[in-house]
Amino acid sequence: MTDIPYTQPAAKGANAFKLIVYSLIGIFVFFVPITIAGKSTIPLDHAASAIVTYARPFAIAFVCALILYGAAAPFVNGTWRRSITDTVFSFLRVLGAILAGMFLANVGPEVLFAPDMLPFLFNKLVLSVGLIVPIGALALGFLVGYGLLELTGVLVQPIMRPIWRTPGSSAIDAVASFVGSYSLALLITDRVFREGKYTVREAAIVATGFSTVSATFMVIVAKTLGLMGSWNLYFWSTLLVTFIVSAITARLWPLTKLDHPADKDVPLPTGRNRLQAAFDAGLAQAAASKSLFVTLRENFLDGLRMAAMILPSIMAVGLLGLLAAKYTPIFDVLGLALYPFTWVAQLAEPMLAAKALASGLAEMFLPAILLKEADLSLKFIAAIVSVSQVLFLSASIPCVLATSIPLSFRDLLVIWYIRTGLSILVAAPIAYLAITMGWLA
Repeated sequence: MTDIPYTQPAAKGANAFKLIVYSLIGIFVFFVPITIAGKSTIPLDHAASAIVTYARPFAIAFVCALILYGAAAPFVNGTWRRSITDTVFSFLRVLGAILAGMFLANVGPEVLFAPDMLPFLFNKLVLSVGLIVPIGALALGFLVGYGLLELTGVLVQPIMRPIWRTPGSSAIDAVASFVGSYSLALLITDRVFREGKYTVREAAIVATGFSTVSATFMVIVAKTLGLMGSWNLYFWSTLLVTFIVSAITARLWPLTKLDHPADKDVPLPTGRNRLQAAFDAGLAQAAASKSLFVTLRENFLDGLRMAAMILPSIMAVGLLGLLAAKYTPIFDVLGLALYPFTWVAQLAEPMLAAKALASGLAEMFLPAILLKEADLSLKFIAAIVSVSQVLFLSASIPCVLATSIPLSFRDLLVIWYIRTGLSILVAAPIAYLAITMGWLA
């Protein structure tokens, strides 16, 4: 995957068509806001919202089927016994399915039916995630399946080693992680590491620095915090903050302690400049790509599987996190560790911000849930930090621990803390500038 295929495709016309046209379709669906019925947002969001609005019974039945599948799958295929982490999250998914059933049947303690508890989790998050992830997976087929990823990877090679201390070819993994999904990206990174193309340190930097939630999940965060009107500003700001923080953490403990015997880089082919090599790589991928139908089918099935694993986790971990935030001092204590960063960044209500951002360790959606009524600048910062922190207990940390990369749970907690603190400090000036310039409304 990361050995960039510098080739000279024979059928350049057809391959160039796929590279350009299919990639433009993916860019349009993810990044070009259009106005429909007075609402300006990206086509992906319009599609999901239309289904929820005009086919709500179908949407509910669809996400319930995904939740049931996600809760049952670990026990059917036996993965629940693979590790303690798998066991814990397998039972949490069962709890999530039970909670979804309780909500739909209107059965259970009154405290769970407060507007900011089960109703919010199911109506605002589960329905959105359950539709946006599969639809977004279809769109990702256009965005990453026909050469745009490889073309971009070659173009940014020269900056990877000096800035992020990773091979130039890791640009492909970095871009794939950001526009795809952390689970798929970690599978790619783990495979490349096991093939000996990454050192331990390089694999750890890629896994903990670039394996963010996908653009589709960023849409959910933006919707929850009312930021879809500034979607492009939010997306590119998050990408910038994530990559800046990753460049810093690559030079800090515990990543610096990891084994790194030598740099590994792939040179440009003889007689080709970088732009030529980039288009060669994109055309080669377009030539090797599967048919559009097969690509869309495989991506859609991947999206269904991912949504099925995440939806019950959102119900269970999300509810536990909300209850903990409302009725226990857990996040107050964790928030104390982040308070110096929120204070230095001059966030509105720095202690409240620290507490909410600390909840991101449990589930990346929790800061968005807890701060949905907050000051605009704080909502924008929280939306960025919830993504740029990369690591959270409900999904990405178990995924990293399941790879061959020798990172301990303690290492991941330390990296989460460093990334979260740095993300606050880097995101705050961007938010203040955006508001001052009128970019964020």
